[in-house]
This record gives sequence, C-alpha cells and structure tokens, in this order.
Amino acid sequence: MSISKKYIAEFIGTLVLVTFGCGTAMLVGCDWRAGGGYILTALAFGLAIVAMAYSIGNISGCHVNPAVSLAVWLKGGMTSDDLMGYIVAQCLGSLAGSGILAVIFILGDIPDQTGAFGSNGLGNINGSSMAGLVVEIVLTFVFVLTILGVTSKKAGHGSFGGLVIGLTLTFVHILGIGLTGTSVNPARSIGPAIASAINGNTEPLSCLWVFIAGPVIGAMLSAFVYRFLEIPDSAKPVKEQAKTKSEPKPEQKVKPLVKNEQKAEETPAVAEDVKDKSEEKPDVKTARTVTGQPVEPPKPESIDEEDDEEE
Repeated sequence: MSISKKYIAEFIGTLVLVTFGCGTAMLVGCDWRAGGGYILTALAFGLAIVAMAYSIGNISGCHVNPAVSLAVWLKGGMTSDDLMGYIVAQCLGSLAGSGILAVIFILGDIPDQTGAFGSNGLGNINGSSMAGLVVEIVLTFVFVLTILGVTSKKAGHGSFGGLVIGLTLTFVHILGIGLTGTSVNPARSIGPAIASAINGNTEPLSCLWVFIAGPVIGAMLSAFVYRFLEIPDSAKPVKEQAKTKSEPKPEQKVKPLVKNEQKAEETPAVAEDVKDKSEEKPDVKTARTVTGQPVEPPKPESIDEEDDEEE
C-alpha cells in the first residue's frame, strides 16, 4: 500500500467528519437548553467516526484527528514523516468539508444555527480561555485514551473498536457541546474557523489556539498515561507463561513411535542370541593357541595306568 493512499483516506475521513458533524450543528443548532439539536449533533460526530472506522480504518487507521495521530506517534505506532503527512491531510480535509458546507448553506440560503460554520467557541464559559483549555484537555484525554486501549493489539478487542470509538466521541460531545462545542480535534476546529473568518466572523479564529493546544496536551497526557499503565508481555502471570510454553505449536507434528517400538521388541531377541553364543563351548578340535598351533586335547587316563600307580 502506498503512503499517498493513507493520506487520501485521512483527507476523506476528516472531510466526512466535518461535513456531517458541523453540518448537523449548523442545521439543527446546539442549544443545550433545547436538547434536541444537542443530542443530534453529538450523534452525528460519533456516527461519522463509526462509518469512517469501518471504511478507511483498514487503510489509514482512521485517525482523522491530529491529536490521535500524535498519540499514536508517541507510542511508536507511526513514523515522523507519516505524522506530518496525516496532519496535513486532516487539515486539508477539514477545510474541504467546511467548503462543502459553505457552498450548500450559501447557495441554498439556509440559516446557520451556530452562526460560525459549527466552529468551536468560548461563549458558554464566559470567554474564559483557561476554562476552555481545561475542558479540551480532559475531553481529549478520555477520548484518546479510549482509542489507544481499544486499538491495542495486546487487548484483542476485535472488530468492535470502531463502534466503541464512535460511541466515546458521542459521549464526550454530550458534555462538551454546552461548554466549548467539543473539539478534541485540532483539524475539526481549523476548517470551520477559517470558513467562518472568510464569511466575516473572525471570533472563532481568535480563540482557535485553545482548540489546538487543548487537544494536543490531552493527547500527550493520554499517550504517557497509557504507556505507564499498559502491562508488558513479560509481566504476565507465571502460570500463563508456563501454559504458553507447554502448549504445542499448531504446525508441529508428532512423529509416530513405530520404529522405536520395533527396536524395543527386537532388543530382547538380540540379547538372547548373544547369550546363546556366549554359552556355546569352543570346538576343541579347531581351537588354536595364540601362536597359531593346534591344541591337542588331553588324553584320557586308562584304568591300567591308574592300577600301576597304585601298586
């Protein structure tokens, strides 16, 4: 797979996230007192991630978020070149998504319920940059920590990762929309803020740094915390390690012991043969001395000779 395809996938994923997430907010509004548009916007962002996770996830990992890419890079999951390529692709995708919304809403003369292309702001927290920074750090920490955990190969969560990540994004939006509009994603904030500034509203651009710094700090904290909490393979219980070692490999074939059994059956017969041969008396007629001379068998003494000796 060429690296350019990964970047294209990230571009498409971020475009979809901004188009559907921010577009829903622009269409229905995000007034937390009313509630209806609030929940719809949270679901729109979450479901956009679910859709992209199962479509481009097998191509680029579906980061669609510079904060997520940063955390993955800190864990050693991608190269520095890929990190920069992902961030550029994600920001361009956000700009493209905001451009699509601008075309639809301007040409269709549709009122923007957010007044700023769904961009983030500090209005609901009385313009406090520090409060906004804390909100974004906390929300991003929870979101990215979930991503690192659910995508870990050691955990083996299988095919449910995309659903869990999408639900978690919905979860953090339910709290964050009424405070900062929920960024947790610098690219998602950059595109709408620039589109809003082009359209004449520069307020989102003035506080954009909060929605870049907050997610970056939250992602870094989550990466360090997860690396600290993650259990290495060497720390598995001794019983599990012994079980793993004792289990035969699936490819290993056990050879039949037929030959060994045959040898075991033949051994007694061979031993008896040797014993029989050792018990045989040498033929005295053919026996020879060490020098090669034949050995004459002793002559039996006659009875007469015995009588002479007695006399």
